[in-house]
Amino acid sequence: MPASATPLAQASLSGVALEVVIADITTLEVDAIVNAANTSLLGGGGVDGAIHRAAGKELLAECRTLGGCETGDAKITRGYRLPARYVIHAVGPVWSKDERRSDRLLASCYERALAIARENELSSIAFPAISTGVYRFPPERAAKIAVETVKRDIEKNAGSLRCVVFCCFSEAAGQYHSAAFKACEL
Repeated sequence: MPASATPLAQASLSGVALEVVIADITTLEVDAIVNAANTSLLGGGGVDGAIHRAAGKELLAECRTLGGCETGDAKITRGYRLPARYVIHAVGPVWSKDERRSDRLLASCYERALAIARENELSSIAFPAISTGVYRFPPERAAKIAVETVKRDIEKNAGSLRCVVFCCFSEAAGQYHSAAFKACEL
């Protein structure tokens, strides 16, 4: 990771380092970054657009071959011009009145991304705050779901993973994730 990505919070769980950083996810030197994608996988705004711009047109070309992705699921591509070798595109839910369904779909994004990382024997992965931008998922709630889901998943099966980074774009998101570490006793 770049030197500017000083962790706000750190923990270790089953041999896996967990960190919260405030950084531009497109600059992280990890095996995979997770893209908060839309169902088309063809790019969009926010972190999705930033990842597509940084990776180059080859990423869009590969995404076109994938046939989209369902909400709550994820698919992997190469990282192309990114420092990360791979991009795992996770499609988060749009926040709705059906809070339990939204929560379940958001947790599924993290579970699927971690499963794909293990299937590809990756050792490090960085997550953005999925669904908290234009999809309007409450950021504090999303951070709690993210950290709880990753903790539960690692306790069950860390596999090849050695480092999980929660990469936050804003100070507020970083604080929400740090608070979630404390709430999860990390």
